[in-house]
Amino acid sequence: MVLAGCEERLSTVHPAGPAADTIATLWWVMLAGAAAIFLLVMVLLVLAFRKGEGPSGDDADKRRETLWIKGLGLGFTMTVLAALTAWGLSIGERLLPRPGPDVVAVGAEGRQWAWRFSYPDLPGRTTENVLHIPARRPVDVRITSADVIHSFWVPRLAGKLDAIPGHVNVLRLEAWEPGEYAGVSAEFSGAGYRTHRFTVVAHDAAAWNAFLTGELP
Repeated sequence: MVLAGCEERLSTVHPAGPAADTIATLWWVMLAGAAAIFLLVMVLLVLAFRKGEGPSGDDADKRRETLWIKGLGLGFTMTVLAALTAWGLSIGERLLPRPGPDVVAVGAEGRQWAWRFSYPDLPGRTTENVLHIPARRPVDVRITSADVIHSFWVPRLAGKLDAIPGHVNVLRLEAWEPGEYAGVSAEFSGAGYRTHRFTVVAHDAAAWNAFLTGELP
């Protein structure tokens, strides 16, 4: 089960686009901060079981308490957590979809148990469980649901975002290279949610033009 979580096609630590790369960096930074706090707590726990050495008395005990509990236990932990919070907020700001001349818009409608994708540049054109996008261009996915709450997630391209009935959420994703990228609905939404999957196909410029002109099904 542990090794299954390392499967590259659904791994957030194997990014294939700028948004996913930013999220992967955030994950590693959070892991490093958590590891630092954990190691400090373990050191303090070991020291707590050691017999006291050096001068004793009320003043000496208070100085040790100030150093270990307030200085390291509280000061270090709060500093790390504050730094991680600031870093996380800045990452969240960078991931927000912003308008630009090269942005492609697509629609994604989740339902039990399929995804239907639409393309504003191709009125009336839809695809089922396969989302076509151009590689190396930002894509804004307008996500909604036809029935219950689902979750749109392509781990190697971007973070996850809920599909909510009657509401549209916008997710920015981008693929560095042409290829196929696995997507899942990461929200329990009924008995069939485990097979509620889809594929994102990123095309090079020629293939994307062929898709737009209808030459590519």
